[in-house]
Amino acid sequence: MEPRAFDGDADRPRSESGETTGRVLVIGPYRRARRGAPDAPAGVVAVRDPQARLEEAAGLARAIDLVVADAILVSLTDIRPATYLGKGKVEEIVGLIKAHDVDLVVMDCALSPIQQRNLEKEWGAKVLDRTGLILEIFGRRAKTKEGSLQVELAHLNYQRSRLVRSWTHLERQRGGFGFMGGPGETQIEADRRMIGERITRLENDLKKVQATRRLHRAGRQRVPYRVVALVGYTNAGKSTLFNRLTRADVQAADMLFATLDPPLRALTLPHGGKAMLSDTVGFISDLPTTLVAAFRATLEEVIEADVILHVRDISHEDAEAQERDVDQVLRQLNIDPEQGHRLIEVWNKIDRFSPEERENLARIAARRPADQPALLVSAETGEGVDALLAAIEDRLAATRITLDLSVDAGDGAGISWLHRNSEVLDKQLEDGRYRMTVRLDETKRDIAIERFGAVPRAP
Repeated sequence: MEPRAFDGDADRPRSESGETTGRVLVIGPYRRARRGAPDAPAGVVAVRDPQARLEEAAGLARAIDLVVADAILVSLTDIRPATYLGKGKVEEIVGLIKAHDVDLVVMDCALSPIQQRNLEKEWGAKVLDRTGLILEIFGRRAKTKEGSLQVELAHLNYQRSRLVRSWTHLERQRGGFGFMGGPGETQIEADRRMIGERITRLENDLKKVQATRRLHRAGRQRVPYRVVALVGYTNAGKSTLFNRLTRADVQAADMLFATLDPPLRALTLPHGGKAMLSDTVGFISDLPTTLVAAFRATLEEVIEADVILHVRDISHEDAEAQERDVDQVLRQLNIDPEQGHRLIEVWNKIDRFSPEERENLARIAARRPADQPALLVSAETGEGVDALLAAIEDRLAATRITLDLSVDAGDGAGISWLHRNSEVLDKQLEDGRYRMTVRLDETKRDIAIERFGAVPRAP
């Protein structure tokens, strides 16, 4: 096999005319498995709709401006170690590649390096698996320094695994150092070393960026602003809802992974209180573990959030499976979705339903436990947003205590402390003293009572 270049272009597959077409064939190679079967794959793979999974894979390809020439389902009984697919199916796809004049094939699965190499040899086209495709999307969308570092780190970890038995030229040896020379190191060893060194530098850079993020978070904690985080499956409408709630203009597009660098904006509550609203990267099924680890810092806002809004595209045909995928990621972040003291489900895109269907959804939501509410919302039209804001305010207030107190108008330090550490609900000047009603955390209640003689307000 000829040596493959690392610059991408020299090694780029071509059509029969010798030019790249930008056309892609998406293949969904999913195993046949009955729900609850003993040989069913772990997780929720067995209960997801194959057609919905295929459409999602095609959406991932379109997210990086690829032209999807065709998308086909391949039902598998067993996975072949050499090519993932059976020999007959591999030969059949050769005809599809020529018929559609494609130069890229996307396999919606995780391929081993040898499987990827063998398929590229058989098909004469570039092959990209699900992990590689998601990495391509992340690489194009990340804009902040932290996001770019995280993407590059995940990509290098992925690339390092691809060095094994992928390229024959990597086995060549280079001369060693010293007077006598010696066997030296093979190309694969040199590439591994260089990638390892780059990974170490990236990890050190990330630690610095994350330390800065922690300082910013600590600064916000000194100010009495609570944090509300949006989570949900990719393309569930989180960014549209974010814009609706904060009157911001962050990118909100009908595509997968439109948001990779989570924004943070002020949120005004119905009674004038403030909170900070954070958007997050969309979750997805079968997200590579390297990416979950790489973007853990980005999801720290979720871990520290006072209220978590799980935004669901309730109109999606695979809405329940998507909910389970999000719950799985939340559990990886040590957040139990069933303990709903800070989790609110937001059933988005109700504008796609008829009035009768909305009434049915409302009845289903009403039957949920009180500590696990679900609110019907249309981020596009604004329907249900007021009720959502009221629910957020109630949930935030439930974890805080309201106090009445009086402080001398000349006590600048005391008044400053109250403004920094509490939410001031009312403030009236009478006879040289401020009579105030404040809301603060239970942890600071004793300080307020001892310093200002504050009295808890009766419920």
